[in-house]
Amino acid sequence: MAIGMSNPLLNENRFKPDGDNESAAGWAAPGTATASGLATARPGVGGPPVAPPSGGRTMSVGGTVRATLLLWALILAAGVFGWSQVSQVALEVVGQGPGGTVQVAPFPAGTSQETINAAIANGTAVSETNFPGWVIIPMLVAVVLAFVAMFKPRLAPVLSPLYAIGYGIALGAISAVFELQYSGIVLQAILATLGVFGVMLFLYGSRIIKVTKRFAMVVVGATFGIAVMYLAGFLFSIFGVDVMFWNQPNALGIGISVVICIVAALNLAMDFAFIESATEQRMPAYMNWMGALGITITIVWLYLELLRLLALTRR
Repeated sequence: MAIGMSNPLLNENRFKPDGDNESAAGWAAPGTATASGLATARPGVGGPPVAPPSGGRTMSVGGTVRATLLLWALILAAGVFGWSQVSQVALEVVGQGPGGTVQVAPFPAGTSQETINAAIANGTAVSETNFPGWVIIPMLVAVVLAFVAMFKPRLAPVLSPLYAIGYGIALGAISAVFELQYSGIVLQAILATLGVFGVMLFLYGSRIIKVTKRFAMVVVGATFGIAVMYLAGFLFSIFGVDVMFWNQPNALGIGISVVICIVAALNLAMDFAFIESATEQRMPAYMNWMGALGITITIVWLYLELLRLLALTRR
């Protein structure tokens, strides 16, 4: 599942003020010294100073951080609801049907949980996870809202929270399914995601990682390749052909999953660079929400990939 691929929300066109699409530097602009004295070669950085919009507040790192935290809080709250919609039912094996199929039935009322667990352990019962199919609807709506925000950034303050709620519901349900299969995996994935985020923030802030033109081209190219791989796997699965070798719990599948997680993490560095660039150019305040939405999409993608990687190692 490829979620939040390459962050099309955070590109140089999104950070240009209305009516000024020619004066800002592009991807190939040479690096210049910033106010802090550090030479930069990040996308969108290095052009002449852009005048702030008249009569309005401008984008700031603090504003983006506050918007990001709000989106994460909404995802968490919506995720709790989505989690509650997933249930697991234990069914007793009562016989064998035609063709070797197993016939099951609910346990009698009043059966203790210890008895049910023992039956599952010795193979006389099975557990069935009920995943609510309707949670796909808010997820798809959230994806559409993200694309609308990409073309209408002024609507980001409204669309970003709606995205967080819609995608949060689906994220909670997906997480619950993984947790039922592998106890403790969700907490591990959350801690791993926060850890990667913190490390990437440190590496970018200390300029150990510099988002140059070549860096951006490599990351975007790798992200696009991953998107094509996922899309091809989905299209083949429609016709009943399983080519998703990256989901196999072997050295190849785990290795590919690790590479995807690395690419997702590197996308965070690009998000930080875009936000820094927009702040330096004093973009309108609503761009705080564009920056927050872009980081949130990358974090969601990274979390899902780490969840899948941990599941592969458990298997």
